[in-house]
Amino acid sequence: MSDKQIPVLVGVGQVTEREFDRDSASPMDLMEQASLLAAEDAGIKASWLSELDVLAVVKSFREPTPNSAETLANRLGATRATQWMLPDGGNGPQYLVNRYAEAIANGDIRFALFSGAEAMATGRKYFKETGEQPPWSEPASREPQYLVDDVPMSTPHENDYGLRVPPQFYALCENALRGHYGESVEEHQIAMGQLFSRFTEAAAASPHAWYPIRRSAEDIAWPSESNRYVGWPYTKYMNAMNQINQSATLLLTSVEYARQLGVSEDRFIFLHGCADTKEKRISLRPNYYSSQAIQVMAERVFEGSGLTMNDIDYIDFYSCFPSAVQIARDTFGMERDDPRPLTITGGLPFHGGAGNNYVMNSIAAMVEKLRADPGKYGLVTANGGYFSKHAAGIYSTVPTEGDWTRVDPTVYQQEIDEAPDAPFTESPAGEATIETYTVGFGRDNNPQQGIVIGRLGEFGDPAAKRFLSMLPDDPALLRTMTEAEHVGAKGRVQQVDGINVFTPG
Repeated sequence: MSDKQIPVLVGVGQVTEREFDRDSASPMDLMEQASLLAAEDAGIKASWLSELDVLAVVKSFREPTPNSAETLANRLGATRATQWMLPDGGNGPQYLVNRYAEAIANGDIRFALFSGAEAMATGRKYFKETGEQPPWSEPASREPQYLVDDVPMSTPHENDYGLRVPPQFYALCENALRGHYGESVEEHQIAMGQLFSRFTEAAAASPHAWYPIRRSAEDIAWPSESNRYVGWPYTKYMNAMNQINQSATLLLTSVEYARQLGVSEDRFIFLHGCADTKEKRISLRPNYYSSQAIQVMAERVFEGSGLTMNDIDYIDFYSCFPSAVQIARDTFGMERDDPRPLTITGGLPFHGGAGNNYVMNSIAAMVEKLRADPGKYGLVTANGGYFSKHAAGIYSTVPTEGDWTRVDPTVYQQEIDEAPDAPFTESPAGEATIETYTVGFGRDNNPQQGIVIGRLGEFGDPAAKRFLSMLPDDPALLRTMTEAEHVGAKGRVQQVDGINVFTPG
């Protein structure tokens, strides 16, 4: 393969606007700023963005304008570019790099820009002061075109039992992990605090972090006036923070075209491996303390690179909640006492996450980290939905050798799709066991609602039918279940007014 077809990242731009008022930058303003910074980072004139073949924008949680991709293209003078939007899913930025690295290697395109942003902190302030949404909409000539289908990541039945709310779903995974590890409630709580305390160290060193503040394990682990429980066992400090103003942009091209543009080769970052996977429907997964999709991704991202996890110097595991980090760490074969930090940014709770676009920031940060430490390798993982969609990439200043190829993800996706589904019923009745559970808390730090994923049979029996249910509306019971382990506890499930209700005992 000639240099014409070797994909390379050449420019990155990040913007974090911590000081703001209601007239501060819109998401489009932030994306424009990040894109101009990416061009500057690559050492090219902003006017050369008119040569883009592809411009893709990762969807905001609240799209402020009818067609963000077209609006950004107009602002940058990139109107000849094919314009795409990416639907909801934190995997989007890494997916874009993987997909268009392949397009460059195949000679289909030569120059692409990816961007995304949120200005939710400004938007929230504007609404509080005016009672109206910010006037950020800009006219569009056509409806946005989505690069991939926007597929629902949970079913109506799953939504009815709270699985549409990320803090609840990931808390269910967290409690399943605690049971799998065999730790007590107290042991696991402080372990989560220790995990994320290290994340605050990275945030404190980052110029782009929303909360550049070191916090102790105890401050993170235990509830307080400023750190209430959200979905137990998660305190506020363990939750992704999207009320931020942030943006990031990446420029991807080929080695040959980068040279034509005059990009210095010390800006080049090569993609040494990539993978994209999708998990089964929530209710049908084998368990909630691991992910088959992450397992397949972890195997495939190294394929053909000659690298292993031992060769990775820098890591940014997707970090919306502690369970996401722990499952990735375990799946990639890392020990708990591995000295390598698991983030280079501080993660979504402390760096802040621009909605679906956080990984654009982590890739940009990885590019900067590797340029400053040539010859080292960095791993970025991305996660969308409820462990639903995954992507990973391995980066380095070291050039790739031989032909650059991306294995078609549909080839290894079959391994996930063809694995047996867990048996499931929407209408359970009788004796049952808790597989995992969580308790949602209100702003007064009192328990409000309990959710159970259970089995009609013995704990750990893969043949026992799974079900979703609520816990009784009993604050004392809910509080008790946060103080003592109830994974594996027995009880009965029945329908009450059309709702599945599990009663322990």
